[in-house]
Amino acid sequence: MIGTSVPTALSPAVQVEKPSPRIDMRVRVLGCSGGIGGSLRTTSLLVDDDILVDAGTGVGDLSLEALARIDHIFVSHSHLDHVTSIPFLVDTVCWMRKGPIAVYGIPETLEILREHIFNWKIWPDFTQIPDPQQPFMVWRELRPGQPVEIRGRRITPIPANHTVPAVGYALETARASLVYTGDTTSNDALWAVVNGMPNLKYLIIETAFSNKERDVARLSKHLCPDLLAQELEKMRARPDVFITHLKPGEGALTMREVQQAAGRWRPRMLENNQEFLL
Repeated sequence: MIGTSVPTALSPAVQVEKPSPRIDMRVRVLGCSGGIGGSLRTTSLLVDDDILVDAGTGVGDLSLEALARIDHIFVSHSHLDHVTSIPFLVDTVCWMRKGPIAVYGIPETLEILREHIFNWKIWPDFTQIPDPQQPFMVWRELRPGQPVEIRGRRITPIPANHTVPAVGYALETARASLVYTGDTTSNDALWAVVNGMPNLKYLIIETAFSNKERDVARLSKHLCPDLLAQELEKMRARPDVFITHLKPGEGALTMREVQQAAGRWRPRMLENNQEFLL
C-alpha cells in the first residue's frame, strides 16, 4: 500500500516513505529464462517481500499470502514474458488487500499496457475497479535517471536499447547496488550510468542468443556472447556478473560461448531462487 491517501489511476512516481527505513535489500530470482518449459520461468525479481522487478511467469510460484504482500511492480518493458503475471496477480489478491498495487514504468510502457492488456477486452481495467477513486491498481510514471525511494531502498530506471521503449533498473542501498539491464542490445548509455555508480556489487545482464544466432540477436535487439563481451569491455567496475534470459534448449551452449568470449569477467548463469543481499 502507498501511504494513506488514495492515489489517482495515473500519476508520476513519488518517493514512498514508511517508518524504520531498511539498511539492506534482499533480491530473489523468481524467473530468469527466455522461455518456459519444465522448471523454466520468465523474468521476475522479488525485492524483500513487497516489490517485483518485472512480473514474468515465476511470480506464479509464490504462495497466495506472498502474492498479497506485493505492493509495487517495476516493469522494464511491455513484452509478455516480463508482464504476464501482472493481470493474474491483481485479479487474484485485490480482494485481500487494503490498498492498490502500484505498477511503475516509463510512460510508453504504461500506455502499451493500458491499450493492449487492461483494456476490458484482454483483461479488465483494474484502475477503474471497484471505482476510479479507490482502484485495485494504479499506474506510476517513471523517468529514466529519476529514482524512487521505498523505505530506504532506491530503485532507478536506467537506459535500455530494445525493440520497444524499455529500461533496466539499478537497485541501491547505502551499502551496495545491483544493476539489472532488462532486455537490451549494445547500449553506451547504460555503461555511462553503470560507470558512475558507487559500490556496484552485482550485474545481471541478458544474453538471449548463442553466437550462431547473432543476426537474430541484432534484429531483436538482444545480446549474444560476442556482443556481450564487447559490452562488458565498456564497464570499469568489477561486479559479480550473472547472465539472464537464455533461450530454452541453448543455455549450455550459450554459457560455453559466454565463457569463451567474456571469461575474464567470470560470468555465471543466473538461476531461479538465487538471492542477492545488498
